[in-house]
Amino acid sequence: MAVQRPRIGMYEVGRTLGEGRFAKVKLGKHKVTGASVAIKIIEKDSLQKVDKWVKREIACMKLIKHPHVVRVLEVLASKKNVYIILEYVEGGELYDKIVENGKLDENEARRYFQQLIHGVDYCHSRGVYHRDLKPENILLDAKDNIKISDFGLSALSQQRRDDGLFHTTCGTPSYVAPEVMDEKGYEGAPADLWSCGVILYVLLAGSLPFNGSSPSNLYQKMQKSVMDFPPDFPVGPRELIKRLLDPNPKCENEWFQVGCKATTKEDDLDVYFRKDYFMTECSRPVLMNAFDIISMLSRGLDLSGLFLEKDAWKKETKFTSVHPAEEILSKIEDFAVGLGYKVKILNFKMRIQSSKPGRKGYLSMATEVMEVAPSLFMVDMHKTSGDTLEFRDFHQQLSRGLKDIVWKSEEELTGRS
Repeated sequence: MAVQRPRIGMYEVGRTLGEGRFAKVKLGKHKVTGASVAIKIIEKDSLQKVDKWVKREIACMKLIKHPHVVRVLEVLASKKNVYIILEYVEGGELYDKIVENGKLDENEARRYFQQLIHGVDYCHSRGVYHRDLKPENILLDAKDNIKISDFGLSALSQQRRDDGLFHTTCGTPSYVAPEVMDEKGYEGAPADLWSCGVILYVLLAGSLPFNGSSPSNLYQKMQKSVMDFPPDFPVGPRELIKRLLDPNPKCENEWFQVGCKATTKEDDLDVYFRKDYFMTECSRPVLMNAFDIISMLSRGLDLSGLFLEKDAWKKETKFTSVHPAEEILSKIEDFAVGLGYKVKILNFKMRIQSSKPGRKGYLSMATEVMEVAPSLFMVDMHKTSGDTLEFRDFHQQLSRGLKDIVWKSEEELTGRS
């Protein structure tokens, strides 16, 4: 007689993959598709202690849909637990590979590092800062590609204080930027890039760049960037590491560029619509819950339906419409194809990509239609790769081309102020 496995929604629950102070992670399997997932289980009794942490982790990961970042598939709940359903990454931690092999081959280390930078840069473009990057939080998939995980200490742009800086001290001492520890405030992107520099050093040396007899001694060495390279350390990446472990890091470096390819290539549209990500095809758009709407309002979204103005066009645009979701997608598709773009659609999500490379490779945009209320839909479009000015031009043309489906308030229709 077959053993009946416990189930969470449509997922069978298997062995434990890992366990922390407030959560455990189990292997899961979707009953219909057979796709493997990781199920993060958090007891609601514990949730009261870490409520902000869990909400922030979910909010951050929902914003990120990138080949080198672990994805949140959905969030479920029971009377006792909250379940975060995650993409399953079967290759283990990058940390384990370093422990097993010591320092890595230069080309292998460069490939991992390029993928890490692509993933981190995308997170930053969506206003998400990881703040705990280290080999233990980088997973390897079946094809030996990295997936950034564990956004429990991450932060969103709107969490910055009035001075434009973050002030929460967090992260792992050996990997955290010195400015995070000095309590004067810090920028999220340079802090993450510092951690990337430490990771690159560890990949190529098999050891940490900074060692101290005490936390204060370690901090002093990091603050002054006092480090030594082993005699057999490759020459090419040394200058890049020095730049990263500096207050003004830059990744434009000849060693980094070798074999470096943009994450989104001309024929890569299908990778964003892999069936195991979306499980089964949807008959209607995702219904936005109160948390989603409040989250968008907190980021300055005006539900009046007009395209976002000021600086929002740089990386994203949102608008509302009372037209059916299928019609909205069809209008955007016709518009984009008319301008020579390639389009893929699945589950009310759309991928738009230029057919020719521009100044910074192929311009690529992700679009999703979500249901706010019966007969009211939200369209969220953001740039995932390519040149910002090219996205601005596309946005301006789109705002003119879709005026007939963008919802307007009664005041706007009648011309009243």
